[in-house]
Amino acid sequence: MLGPVFVLISAIAAAGATCTDPKASASSYTPSDSQVLKAIPYIAEFSLACGNGEKPALFALIDGGLYPVTQSADGSKYLVSWIKDLKHATTGDISVPLYDTEGYNLLSRALDRGEAATSAPLVTIVVNYPGSYNGPLFNSEHFALGLSALVFYLAFSSRTALLA
Repeated sequence: MLGPVFVLISAIAAAGATCTDPKASASSYTPSDSQVLKAIPYIAEFSLACGNGEKPALFALIDGGLYPVTQSADGSKYLVSWIKDLKHATTGDISVPLYDTEGYNLLSRALDRGEAATSAPLVTIVVNYPGSYNGPLFNSEHFALGLSALVFYLAFSSRTALLA
């Protein structure tokens, strides 16, 4: 008898905890120099203001996978981060849709069944990756090797011409 009552109370509490009129402001970080990196980290920090003052748990849809979003201890900021292999990192704006628990459940079921996602995100943030510096076209050690080979060739050919 207590099972259905508990489920009903949980459903009412969850329905009351939905975020209304969400507004997000985000800032992001991606490295500008990737000479020693194998993967690009993407870090987005954002704040979410709900019309009813709720601070919901959020999940991000990134590259077809759902990931939890971390909330700060005081609840004022959220953080989501992921990495992508350097070869597969694309430049430009990356839209990251964010879902509350209800949207997460609907989207998770749709992804498990292989269906198209029909639930709308609570809010979408944008992470900008302008690209990163991968290093010079010719490294200094390659330039030094080529220059020493040229000097050796010139010295050897001059020696051969003098002895002939």
